[in-house]
Amino acid sequence: QVQLVESGGGLVQAGDSLRLSCTFSGRTFSSYAMGWFRQAPGKERELVAAITWNGGRTYYADSVKGRFTMSRDNAKNTMYLQMNSLKVEDTAVYYCAADRGSATIQYRRELYDYWGQGTQVTVSS
Repeated sequence: QVQLVESGGGLVQAGDSLRLSCTFSGRTFSSYAMGWFRQAPGKERELVAAITWNGGRTYYADSVKGRFTMSRDNAKNTMYLQMNSLKVEDTAVYYCAADRGSATIQYRRELYDYWGQGTQVTVSS
């Protein structure tokens, strides 16, 4: 069974940086397309960034493009989300997710098979 564990969240000020990590276990990490989602109070869970199984392609939501960078290290079974120039509106619970069925970027939330428990990111003004 696949397990995903996020870490790296916290309370920061606007303009600061954070790096989230997601550790994958239970299957072959390099077989999975991965995504970072976030959910703010009262809002739907949204895709923030996604990456192919080999890291060859990435996707970013317009709201984070140019500020966030997603990467993965298949040798370490870990993926990352480097978040720079954080804004108050980035405040949310951030989740990593794994999709076993996609050979490319997976945009559809409902097609991700496994989810982490989430890590809170709070950005104060």
